[in-house]
Amino acid sequence: MRTQHLLLSLLLMLACQKNLHAHAVVTEHSFASTKIHANHENQVNLDFNSKIEIGLSEIFLVSKGDTYTLLPISKGKKQGQMLIHIPALALGEYAIKLKVFAADGHLTEDVIYFSVIP
Repeated sequence: MRTQHLLLSLLLMLACQKNLHAHAVVTEHSFASTKIHANHENQVNLDFNSKIEIGLSEIFLVSKGDTYTLLPISKGKKQGQMLIHIPALALGEYAIKLKVFAADGHLTEDVIYFSVIP
């Protein structure tokens, strides 16, 4: 019986922990619907599940050879939306590395991969 109470307490604690530690998680991004064409500048939208602190967040373009380039970002029209300026790129495989602060101060890091097509 004591083991069951301990197990139940542990499960409840884990279930509540999700609500205690809010993070800015990407819920949608326009890489899925916007094709990134070679030699053209692009803008990508990222939508998050919470408010974000644009001034404290960083987005890096990751290119071949693990080269990191800081990208300009701005606030989108909706709450929790970020706009990323993607410079003109050559054909190939790339990623963006996110370091995003939620309005409550929690840091979230993520990577989104994308291809540049002709």
